[in-house]
Amino acid sequence: MATTQGESRAGTARPADLRLPGIVLGVGMGGFADGILLHQLLQWHHMLSSTNQDRIGVKYYDPHTVSGLEMNTLWDGVFHTVCWLAVLLGLAVLYARVTHDRLRVWTSRVLWGWMLVGWGLFNLVEGVLDHHVLGIHHVYAGDGQVWWDIGFLVLGALLVVGGHLLQRGGRFLDPGAPAAGRRAGRQG
Repeated sequence: MATTQGESRAGTARPADLRLPGIVLGVGMGGFADGILLHQLLQWHHMLSSTNQDRIGVKYYDPHTVSGLEMNTLWDGVFHTVCWLAVLLGLAVLYARVTHDRLRVWTSRVLWGWMLVGWGLFNLVEGVLDHHVLGIHHVYAGDGQVWWDIGFLVLGALLVVGGHLLQRGGRFLDPGAPAAGRRAGRQG
């Protein structure tokens, strides 16, 4: 029996099944983008670079001293480890859900849209928590730091909206069905 867009055969994935792996992959990749660009390349901040002004009483590790940079680099490494684990988890969930035509899934708007949503959610959660609630670091500390932090949140919101629109514009893809058995319809 043929299935329609809203139906799913037993044991096959629906388009929404790409949501979780896409979001988890996006969280990890968004964290890597933040850590590599802002922590390492631009060196605007590290995980604990604003603890002299934080709201929770974490000891200050001045990133302009060797010992302070060592501690900030250690916590940047912990942060990158969490990002790496998120990417591995997202890949594992994706691999478990996609049993056929994996290349088509990787090129689908649905997966990439959900990944952008995940990246945006990373920015929103990390930005609110670390920049505003805890105050352990800021996007760019100093004059106007609140505007950099707000810009980070705005970017996160734009990524969520853009990713949602991108995945909605994708076509139906049953990643559990063999390529020959697919019905024409929404494909990514």
